[in-house]
Amino acid sequence: MSLALQTFSTVKDANAALQASGTRYLGGGTLVVRAANEGDVSVSSLVRVTEPSLSAVSVSGGKARLGASVTMAAITRHPELAALAPAARAVGGPAIRNMATVGGNLFAPAPYGDFAVALLALNATVAVEDGEMPVETFLAGRDTSRAVVTAVSLSLPEAESFRFLKVSRVKPKGVSVLSIAALLQRTADGTVTSARIAHGCMADRSMRAKAAEKALLGCKLTPEEIAPALAVAGEDITPITDPIASAWYRAEVLPVHLGRLLLS
Repeated sequence: MSLALQTFSTVKDANAALQASGTRYLGGGTLVVRAANEGDVSVSSLVRVTEPSLSAVSVSGGKARLGASVTMAAITRHPELAALAPAARAVGGPAIRNMATVGGNLFAPAPYGDFAVALLALNATVAVEDGEMPVETFLAGRDTSRAVVTAVSLSLPEAESFRFLKVSRVKPKGVSVLSIAALLQRTADGTVTSARIAHGCMADRSMRAKAAEKALLGCKLTPEEIAPALAVAGEDITPITDPIASAWYRAEVLPVHLGRLLLS
């Protein structure tokens, strides 16, 4: 079966083409091209866009806007995106990071999509042609989305407030056993006043750890005070099972790694 490639200069034209059955958007290609090479016959045509804004990075007033085609490698090199670099660097090896995009991470199924975990913890917004929405809303409805993601916007975290951890069996480019991102706001004495925690591989896409977030409020990051948050870390999770790890194993080690992240 032949596979057609359609190239458009505008997002509007690409969105129109994506409404046809059998079409799929081509960003960096790390997942969609592999699927095609492995014999996925559900896709007959790939759609790509050359609009320059999709590859643009804008940083101003503590906020960043990343075009959907911005690669993980570009993020690691950008001097004003140092806070995001650990999450971008966790995506594969150098060759993958040169191709993997911000937009692609939003659609990547677990155990992929480590950068989307960071975006969820950072409360990013996702832009499409018709407007913007919270990343949590986008992730919940991504399976039915037929619109090209154009950009992601977020407030850059203050120093020491954002933490990211990826656990894999092969360093530095192994597939995730799990990933965790946390955005923690604290008072001068270290008391947590706000917490957003996101997990990867604890469902088929990035998910919030709302019970753990709630349990951390009013606590200091000590082994004794974070214990209630670790105890509820596994609430509402549905970990994946794959050749890397079983759902049971992922659930068992989640509190261990969340504790290490919080105490780091």
